[in-house]
Amino acid sequence: MAIELTRFDAAEYLTEPEDQAELLSDALETGDPQVVAKAIGMVARAHGMTELAKETGIKRQQLYRALGPDGNPTLETMLKVLPALGLKMRFEASA
Repeated sequence: MAIELTRFDAAEYLTEPEDQAELLSDALETGDPQVVAKAIGMVARAHGMTELAKETGIKRQQLYRALGPDGNPTLETMLKVLPALGLKMRFEASA
């Protein structure tokens, strides 16, 4: 008897902006750019890549590439994507 597995996509469960912001904060704390890009990609997929492409003026394929597991989004991309997701970047002085 074979066990059936289904694909899990965290983006389906990231419906609340607070949860999305917490995920991104945790990812940022790792200091790993690929973890951050992957987290932003999850939030972007939760928002809808087609809608995000329309809001940012960035092609959908470029968003998938930049925000994918091997992505490395530019600051320009981040400055367009984050506001479209209802998020903002903030800086603090380190202790």
